[in-house]
Formats: sequence, structure tokens, C-alpha cells
Amino acid sequence: MELSGGKMKIEEFKSGVWEQGFKYKFFVPAFINHPFSWEDDTISALLEKASLKLGELNSFSRFVPDIDIFISMHVLKEAVVSSRIEGTRTNIEEALEEEQPSEPEKRDDWLEVNNYVKAINSAIEELQTLPLSCRLIRDTHRILLSSGRGERKTPGEFRISQNWIGGASIVDAVFVPPAADKLSDLLSDFEKFLNNEEINVPNLIKIAIAHYQFETIHPFLDGNGRMGRLLITLFLVSKGILDKPLLYLSAFFEKNRSLYYDKLTITREKNDLNQWIKFFLVGIIETAEEGTTTLEKIMQIKAKAENKILSFGRRAESAHKLLEALFSKPMVSIKTVQTITNLSPKAAGELVNLFVDNGLLQEVSNQQRNRAFAFTEYLNLFIK
Repeated sequence: MELSGGKMKIEEFKSGVWEQGFKYKFFVPAFINHPFSWEDDTISALLEKASLKLGELNSFSRFVPDIDIFISMHVLKEAVVSSRIEGTRTNIEEALEEEQPSEPEKRDDWLEVNNYVKAINSAIEELQTLPLSCRLIRDTHRILLSSGRGERKTPGEFRISQNWIGGASIVDAVFVPPAADKLSDLLSDFEKFLNNEEINVPNLIKIAIAHYQFETIHPFLDGNGRMGRLLITLFLVSKGILDKPLLYLSAFFEKNRSLYYDKLTITREKNDLNQWIKFFLVGIIETAEEGTTTLEKIMQIKAKAENKILSFGRRAESAHKLLEALFSKPMVSIKTVQTITNLSPKAAGELVNLFVDNGLLQEVSNQQRNRAFAFTEYLNLFIK
């Protein structure tokens, strides 16, 4: 491990060592809490562009009135996509349903997605009083696995036994993370790195390295992928790079799933941190550009909808309440509309019909009772 001027060159990165366990070898990553430098001009160019695109997204979000209304659908999309990477099959429309599905497999999927939403919201709130730390990560993980398949996998607790990735057993595993007795030192180093302001590692380089390290440590029995991806957004918010949790890399990772896993593996097996960082920065650039475009489209949809509501006469006030609620949750029933607007069942039904007639809602159920309606134009922005 060579350090140049007190800094490790990314090109000379040494990922760690394999150690012998009982009938298997496990990987122990090198500590990361030190300065990093690089000679590859491509990293510098990508870093500059990624920082610019994140700045544009953050600046645009500041001009969006009531931005918090629109955050919930960004969060829900992240919950669906990040969970889907792990095999969950719930889509956004199903996740928006208020009642749990009766079929056990679908119910577990639904719970995982809804737990993810709760975990993100709790973590963002906790960041107002706590630094991004192992404590906050455990608190978030506890909610993430609070019900469904993960509730027996020690939610909120770092593992005290060996885990592995891929394979029917640890003997034929694709990857075996560090032994449990190595976690304390590794996580201490990881936490220090996240919050070390003296090493002057640019924040986007830092979170790229931190995500790799977290997935390599694999500190929980379950939920490591989801927690590691969520960590990226939490870091960006904690450092003030984003005012609001508007950027999530799960969609980029899912679209490039093979590359995502390959780049992490190559970093470990070939000491090639360079390729992982480039891949990560490309993800930031693409996702930030898409985020800005989505906000622009939201503003267009909002302006068009508000313009239509101007012709609603005495129903305009209730219509505005409903429209605002739809930007948070773009699927409703007549009963939900009653709750939002305090209207009678008859008046709520008439308001929904008015929205349908004006193309603001579309019926998505084929039943007489418990009819469901979607704000389709808005919902489609998040179904990709």
C-alpha cells in the first residue's frame, strides 16, 4: 500500500486480504479512513460533471413550491426499485394500495416496500439531530426489517455470525464477507471515514468508496443491499449536497445490475477501485439529470392541473386539496377523497367524476365497490 504525500493513490489501492475460516475463506477489506488521490483525468472530469449535475438538481428543487409534497413518490419509487433488486416483486401501483395483500408472498413483498419507505423517512428525520453513524444505520435497519421476511434476521443488530453471498452453502459461496469478530474495527473505521473532514476526500468519491466498503463488510444478516444503497442518499443529505432526499441510485443500479455487481467484485478481486468510482459517478450524473427532468415535468403537470381546476367553481377549494394529496399519493378511492376533503360520500364521488372528466384521474379498478382512481400522468413519471 503506497501513499503519495500522505495519500493513497486510487490506482494503487489494495482491497484487503483473504483469511482462513473453517472449511472456507473470508475476505477482510482494508481500512479506508485515510486520504485518497488519483491520476486518472477521467475521474476528475466525471467528478466535476457529477458535482455540477447534483448542484443543478438541488438548485431546481429550491424553486419548486411545496417540494416536500413530491418527495414521497421519489421515496416510494426508491423503495420499490431497491427492494426489486433483492427479488421483491411489488410494483408502485401495488405499493400505493392501503391494505396489505392477503396472499402471504405478496404481503411480504408489500411489507418490505412499505418498511423501506418508513425507514427512509425516519432516517432523514434522524439526520437532523444525529450524524450519519453506525447508530443511525442500525436504527434505520431496525425499521427496514421490522416485519415480513426480515423480522427474524435480527433487525437493527450487526451480525454475530458468518454470512455469505450466493451459493447453496458457505462452502460454494460466491463471496464470504469478513468474520463477525472483524466487524467492530471495520465499522469503526467506516464510520470515521464518513465523518472525517480532515482527509479532504471529495464527498462523491467518499460515498462511492463507502458504499463499496459497506457492501463488502455486509454487517447485517439481511438487508445489506437496501441499506447500502439508502446510505448514498443519506450521505448526500447529511453533507448538504442535497437539501431534500431527491436522488436515489437504485434505478441506475437495477438498469445496470450485472455491471453493478461486476464492478464491486472487480474492486475486491483485482484491487481496481478506479472502475467502480467511474461507474458510480456516471450513475450520479445520469440520475441527477433524470431527477431534474422529472421535477420539470412535475411542474408542467401541476400548472396544467391547476389551470383546469380554475373552472371548477365552488368545488375549486376541495379540488385543490385533492390535487395536493394526489401529488403525495396518486391513487385514491372515494373514501380517501372524503377524508382528504371532508366532503360527503356523494360530494366526494361528484368531485372524483369531475377529475375523471377533466383527465386528472382515471379509474384503474374493475369493480363496483372500493373503486380505485389514479393520477396517471403523474404516476407514470415514476414507473420506468
